[in-house]
Amino acid sequence: MSEQRTISGWAIGLPLLRVASVAAASALAWLVISAVDPGVAFPPPAVIAVIAMLPVNIVCLILVARLLRRDGRTLREVLGYEPRRIGRDVLWGLLWVAVMYLPFAGAIILVVWLQHGNQVFVAMETVFFDPSSIPSLDPVFWSVIAVVAVLTFAPLNAPVEELVYRGYSQGMLSRRVPTAFAIVVSAAIFAVQHVWYAPSPDAVVAFVCAFFVWGVGSGVIYRLQGRLMPLVFAHGLVNLGFTLPALAIPFLLT
Repeated sequence: MSEQRTISGWAIGLPLLRVASVAAASALAWLVISAVDPGVAFPPPAVIAVIAMLPVNIVCLILVARLLRRDGRTLREVLGYEPRRIGRDVLWGLLWVAVMYLPFAGAIILVVWLQHGNQVFVAMETVFFDPSSIPSLDPVFWSVIAVVAVLTFAPLNAPVEELVYRGYSQGMLSRRVPTAFAIVVSAAIFAVQHVWYAPSPDAVVAFVCAFFVWGVGSGVIYRLQGRLMPLVFAHGLVNLGFTLPALAIPFLLT
């Protein structure tokens, strides 16, 4: 009984631990960058933050694998990984990106409109980009950072977040509370995690609302399909689109 209670506690504890780890990694990355460029603003730029996420994702993957094992399940089982279904999963992923992108973008635009009124699209330039957060680093260093971000973030972050928030947290909570509540709770913690990626104070609210919408949509899809692989591909495509522009930074600095 006590072991079951411990496993159930991890349904909230694991995603909260991830949020705390993301916050700590972001702060540590900022301290390191500040040692090189003392004028850089907090939080660090997204491309630096995703590099800091590498150890966080590794630790979270190990933790969720151990917790699933204690519950008699495996990563492959929860992901629903089947080589023969990869093609269909990719197509499902493309569909879910298209389905969830509109409400996601709509949430961002709505929040910025509530903050800035008719200047919503002009405000986007400052809400989601803070020049003071970009440290003055050598273009070669930026090149290394960008390549590592592209090669590691999407392939690792997407499956880990889906496993933590949907596969484990939502799955475990659904055993004890109504599914709708489990989806909302997991999505809310998922949204809070993205506070640490917001480039400005105004962007914090927009990020929380938009990623909450994405989290709810992902939770509903997981409930309907019972497999994470389509969501992993959808999430990975978004993460890849998030990191690919970093490859242009070295050229913009020369």
